Amino acid sequence: MSPRYGNGSHQAGRVIAIVADVMALILGLWILMYLLDANQANDFVQFVHDAARWLAGWSHDLFTFDEEWARVVAGYGLAAVVYLFVGHAIAGRVHRH
Repeated sequence: MSPRYGNGSHQAGRVIAIVADVMALILGLWILMYLLDANQANDFVQFVHDAARWLAGWSHDLFTFDEEWARVVAGYGLAAVVYLFVGHAIAGRVHRH
């Protein structure tokens, strides 16, 4: 195996991990903005909310807590954890091969 092959595998794993981190960061940022009652009319806040809503489409309103803040934290937080876990697991597997 040439060193060049190993570097490509390492770089692919790194890219996958970074993408997973960015996805989780967006979700975490939206949770923080929601909890801090960020101005929903702000373009940046709206962009983060739209991106987080798209990323967490499968887990949005998955839980039926009475408090809305708990539904936001649980739904978006679950998506963030899943993206981190799956993304880093795939990155580690790619890096090994």
